[in-house]
Amino acid sequence: MPGTFGTGSANTVRREIHSPSSASLGDCRRHRIVSSQQMSELRTMSECIQLSFAVCRIGIYTCFRALCCKGPPPPRPEYDLVCIGLSGSGKTSLLSQLCSESLENIVSTTGFSIKAVPFQNAILNVKELGGADNIRKYWSRYYQGSQGVIFVLDSASSEDDLETARNELHSALQHPQLCTLPFLILANHQDKPAARSVQEEIIQVTLPFCS
Repeated sequence: MPGTFGTGSANTVRREIHSPSSASLGDCRRHRIVSSQQMSELRTMSECIQLSFAVCRIGIYTCFRALCCKGPPPPRPEYDLVCIGLSGSGKTSLLSQLCSESLENIVSTTGFSIKAVPFQNAILNVKELGGADNIRKYWSRYYQGSQGVIFVLDSASSEDDLETARNELHSALQHPQLCTLPFLILANHQDKPAARSVQEEIIQVTLPFCS
């Protein structure tokens, strides 16, 4: 009996040492599973952080390029035009308004003036010539180099002034330095009560020449 008891005790001790309980195995498996999940979450979080930093770097670089590395816009083409018409037809007021200048205390041009009229796609360097009787005879001296003509009419002018404007327009249309250039005939002062319609004004000044 004592030998049997001793043998049984040794076997029991041996089983306790070399055969861990099922509860201990389950705990180990759970620890391993939890560790794997944590590692996966850490990897996912690390990838998200790296992606966020990459996006931030790209955004900062793009903003830097837009603010600091953008070259100047291409220069707008410039064209030289001559603006003629009788005195009081509104040439100076028209050009001042196109240049966003004040319209107060406008004085008729007695000689000539040059204004740079900016547009989105071009700049027009307009040479305005005075329209007084003693200046019109010198108009042709300023035609050279022009790439277009603006002729301003007073829609509310008298019949005599309209006839004078017609003759000046026809002289300009026949001039060798202007005859091949584009013409803009502008019927100004349409807000006056005695103003003729644009169609009537254009017909009266161009029909005799065209016929």
